[in-house]
Amino acid sequence: MTTPRDAGFRMPFEGDRHARTWMQWPSRPPLWSGSIDRAKAAYAAVANSIARFEPVTMLANEADLKEVRGACGAAVTPMAVPLDDSWARDSGPTFLVDGQGAVAGADWVFNAWGDKYPDHTHDAEVATHVLAGLGIRRFEAPFVLEGGSIHVDGEGTLLTSEQCLLNPNRNPSLNRAEIEANLCAWLGVRTVVWLGQGLENDDTDGHVDNLACFARPGVVLASVCHDPADANHAPLADNLRRLKSARDAQGRPFEVIELPIPAPRENEGGRLALNYVNFYLANGAVIAPAFDDPMDRVAAETLARVFPDRMIVQVPALDILAGGGGIHCITQQQPAGSGT
Repeated sequence: MTTPRDAGFRMPFEGDRHARTWMQWPSRPPLWSGSIDRAKAAYAAVANSIARFEPVTMLANEADLKEVRGACGAAVTPMAVPLDDSWARDSGPTFLVDGQGAVAGADWVFNAWGDKYPDHTHDAEVATHVLAGLGIRRFEAPFVLEGGSIHVDGEGTLLTSEQCLLNPNRNPSLNRAEIEANLCAWLGVRTVVWLGQGLENDDTDGHVDNLACFARPGVVLASVCHDPADANHAPLADNLRRLKSARDAQGRPFEVIELPIPAPRENEGGRLALNYVNFYLANGAVIAPAFDDPMDRVAAETLARVFPDRMIVQVPALDILAGGGGIHCITQQQPAGSGT
């Protein structure tokens, strides 16, 4: 089997130039406990915010195309693809580049976050549809992975979490060393930095895009909790210690910038996994979540300092979190370049 690394491909940093953003329209009504209309409005708000900076394609079931056009307007391109759910980061392809201008895609095995939803046949084929439609090379992975469980700096370093990638509901036949080898071969990285546990009541089993992300090579933003009585305090403190003691693929210690999580908020499914790390880097902008919490201002100010050359656009995200994910979870970047 030829891996992306064998063919000279790697996953680039999210902050590199994009050709477009991919999203998926909300399609699983029971997930939203009667609030799917609010979820659709929230998805449209994110899509329209990103479309100010780069093209956006919204995948949707054929029956929902008219609805997408009405909610998002002409700036967002609808595309008919059979869907079960709405998390493009996880069920869509992970795009790769070769440094010569070519773009390809990794198509992971998608099992709906450890078979939490038995009806995920359509979502398991989303990456295939997207890559075929673009006419670019598809690398079919032989293992389970979701895009929200990884974050790369584009220079050989990857962040992930033990709770997710070592979970037996993903790849029970693979050990830690084998998982690392797959990450290196399929994403072109050399160093894997393991965080520990994720946020309380996170349906993704600790996706790293709720915990930490690269602002740029050598600089990491990390979720923290300052309340010792909060269930998230200890795991986030452990993750912070791991980041501060780690080195990247270049041998550099990380500059770690803290982003405190907002106050706890619950819905019918229990505590929401609120955090400010789950933002999206669009061309020239940071599309960031807002939760009607005093910490929103702190997060915006922090992001403005970290990204002085990008516009900070905060979008209300509580109605997205009600479904179990955030802004980063519903977006997938396609880097600039041509197919191969």
